[in-house]
Amino acid sequence: MKKFIALALLFSLNTKAQNYEKACDVFSKVNNVLQSRHFDPKPIDDSLSVYVFNTVMEQLDDNHTLFLQEDYDKLALHKYKLDDHLKNKDCSFFDDFITTYKKALNRNKKMIEELTASNLPYSTTDTIFYSKKAYPYNTEAGKIKKYLRKKMIFDVLEDVAKLGKNKDSLKTLLPELGKQSKDKITESYLCKINALLEPTEGFDDSMYNRFFSVFCNYFDPHSTYFNYSEKSSFISGVSSEKYSLGLYVSRNEKEEIIIEEVVPGGPAYKTYKIDKGDQILELTANDKAYSVSCAVMEAINDIVFSDNYKNVKITLRKKDGTIYSVELEKQIMKSEDHSVYSYILGDTNPIGYIKIPSFYSAFDNTNLKGCAEDVAKEVLKLKEQNIQGLIIDLQYNGGGSIDEVINMAGMFINFGPLSIMSNKNGYNNIIKDYNRGMLYHGPMVVVVNNFSASASEFFAGVMQDYKRAVIVGNTTMGKASMQTILPLNAKSNNQDFVKVTIDKFYRITGKSSQYNGIVPDVPLPDFFEKFLPRESTYPTAIKNDTLNVKLKFRQMPDMALNKVIAMSKERLATDTSFIAIKAINKRINTLYDDVKAPLPITFDAIFDDVHAMDELWSEINLLTTKENDFNINAISNSSKEIIATDDFHKSINEYKEKSLKTDRYVYEGLNIVNDLINMKKH
Repeated sequence: MKKFIALALLFSLNTKAQNYEKACDVFSKVNNVLQSRHFDPKPIDDSLSVYVFNTVMEQLDDNHTLFLQEDYDKLALHKYKLDDHLKNKDCSFFDDFITTYKKALNRNKKMIEELTASNLPYSTTDTIFYSKKAYPYNTEAGKIKKYLRKKMIFDVLEDVAKLGKNKDSLKTLLPELGKQSKDKITESYLCKINALLEPTEGFDDSMYNRFFSVFCNYFDPHSTYFNYSEKSSFISGVSSEKYSLGLYVSRNEKEEIIIEEVVPGGPAYKTYKIDKGDQILELTANDKAYSVSCAVMEAINDIVFSDNYKNVKITLRKKDGTIYSVELEKQIMKSEDHSVYSYILGDTNPIGYIKIPSFYSAFDNTNLKGCAEDVAKEVLKLKEQNIQGLIIDLQYNGGGSIDEVINMAGMFINFGPLSIMSNKNGYNNIIKDYNRGMLYHGPMVVVVNNFSASASEFFAGVMQDYKRAVIVGNTTMGKASMQTILPLNAKSNNQDFVKVTIDKFYRITGKSSQYNGIVPDVPLPDFFEKFLPRESTYPTAIKNDTLNVKLKFRQMPDMALNKVIAMSKERLATDTSFIAIKAINKRINTLYDDVKAPLPITFDAIFDDVHAMDELWSEINLLTTKENDFNINAISNSSKEIIATDDFHKSINEYKEKSLKTDRYVYEGLNIVNDLINMKKH
């Protein structure tokens, strides 16, 4: 027996050693790629070690309610040594992180199970304290349990408080509603911790992947590690056509995974069994079954959307309790939610509108279409309808293929330079549009917001520098860098990849939108503006700089642009909606900037806190749902027929039209195009 135990232990140690050796091999190859290909490679030193350690610890326990001080002290021995470990190819440090993290998770799980089995009061003498910085690590497990108890009671009372606005009525029903809420909250707690203990890729692999990605992020926020599945999901996300089961899923208030939509014509639709609202119980893919009860949405989305899983068996439950299973094979489908689409806007002057949700690409598949080709087709359709102006909407467009945006930018200028690409060696490559002529010559507006990034900023910058269009909206993200996905091995069955930043792009003036973003010609406010994510908020973001270059390019006559920009600013000065947004932002800034007072854990206090912003949210909702008065028309009779006869396309069209009607940025863009048209007429 002792011999058997000794052999088992030896086998376990050998397996760990092999895993750590493999992890170090991946680390080494990741570093080789970054050092050789990254735009601005960084040395492997104590600065990297501290960044990786602090970031990983923050990701694992951002509120300091998982690790004890002794856990932190044990792991902190590696704080300044990770660089040395990697240089020496000694990845045994993973054992400390894996065992300590698993021990802490199991400790918290046991506490949650004990609290779940206990009777939780609905009123206490405890108080929740708020801080913008994490509190020190606890020295005793009992203090973490005390916090978890407070947090659980708080979450239950908050959940009940959100059920309505009649405090007295909810207080009367608190015993019954509190029990229902407790069951839901505790199940959610256990679900989340079980998902951390049993991730889809395995506990050890999950920790390895976290370190790999944080290591890459040290070089810049957009360099990261991909395993094969993550790489497939990323490629799928920037492709207009992809393998799909033909369904969308979401998580409901009970933490159940529900069918949100069944796409007509897709694999799920063709079974004639799956309905909207059905609950997914289990997924089986690549001969492995995944119980959904405690699965994270990322794992579900990976199986549903990644082309790494071609055949999937799904077990579902209908609302009447019927349980059934279907076997689906993914097929290539058009991604309606991020493909280019267009309308004709306006009353007197027909104005074309093109929405570009992303700069998707066909990549190596010559049978598929990229964003630029789709945009060209929409422009030609709109020209057939004799549009007098054009709006290009790049809001929430986070970028995509640089080749697509280069092709698209060339459609709207006569010829000349578009951008300057700079690599790690300081070589500047001037990207030019060699095709003389424009696909569209008329007045243009480009609409952007703070989520417009990368390729979107490339396009907006070109249009602004050539004075080809008026840029309207909010300052963009500030990402002026290019990434490529590289395999760690040259083998065709490679499972590890790095997305690495290889170039920066500059405007033809030599300036860069990196870090600072594109500042619109007509800046418009947006809710929570101060707290919106931007490149400058990332600690490892590449800083802004300028190239000393003088490129020749011919701007469009700017007299009309300057006049309409001035007219727009004069109009906005009295616009009640934008005045209200600025006033609301001041109130929001005050609420978030001020230190929040401690909150007693009583139903009265929590109810008042939950509903403290009701009035403010009502005002925001009123403004965001306010419809502007202008006509929206499909661009052809065939499009109108499809919308009229197909329920799915009808619902999608209704959603798009409502989004347009309530979009203040597009509406002001419409006003500006009309000003340009009217000035041209006179």
